[in-house]
Amino acid sequence: MATESTQASPRPMRADARRNYERLLTEARTAFTEHGTEASLEDIARRAGVGIGTLYRHFPNRTALMSAVFQGEVDGLLARSRELLAAPEPCRALVDWLRACVAHASTYRGLSRALLAAQADEASAMSRCSLPLREAGSVLLARAQAAGAVHAGVDIADVMQLTNAISLAAEQSPDDPQLPDRLLTLTLQGLATKPCPEEG
Repeated sequence: MATESTQASPRPMRADARRNYERLLTEARTAFTEHGTEASLEDIARRAGVGIGTLYRHFPNRTALMSAVFQGEVDGLLARSRELLAAPEPCRALVDWLRACVAHASTYRGLSRALLAAQADEASAMSRCSLPLREAGSVLLARAQAAGAVHAGVDIADVMQLTNAISLAAEQSPDDPQLPDRLLTLTLQGLATKPCPEEG
């Protein structure tokens, strides 16, 4: 009898299936950049040279495709959070990382809304992006709290919701490029026990 872990192991893709998968990701990334996350899936499949059925075999829904496209950026944010653990100012490190998160969520129109929704639905494919980011942020937040720079009662889930909401506000105000930083500053003024050190 097969064990549960054996049953859950994905089968390796054939070479042609792997090529289709990579082409779909490339075209989806381009389409999401140009048209936002509501870009036509049919157009993505056509530009990748496959049928819509092939797209759905690899990605059962739009959210699954979005999660796969954004995984590379998420990996970059996770790496950045690990680097910032060595920063001398815990509050400044948290600010820098949240700023990077806002920039990431603003890369694709519609991503911030998807990340907001994923916070409330851990079964969503987008939770593969949001949950690791929340875990990484919780470590940076705890470090800032231990240093007495951020109020002890602040919760990382609330901070991430605020960060995604700032990204959504920025998406709605493309003519005000300074808006994200202003809103993030206001948010952090409410979280911090004292002003965070400025970048040197």
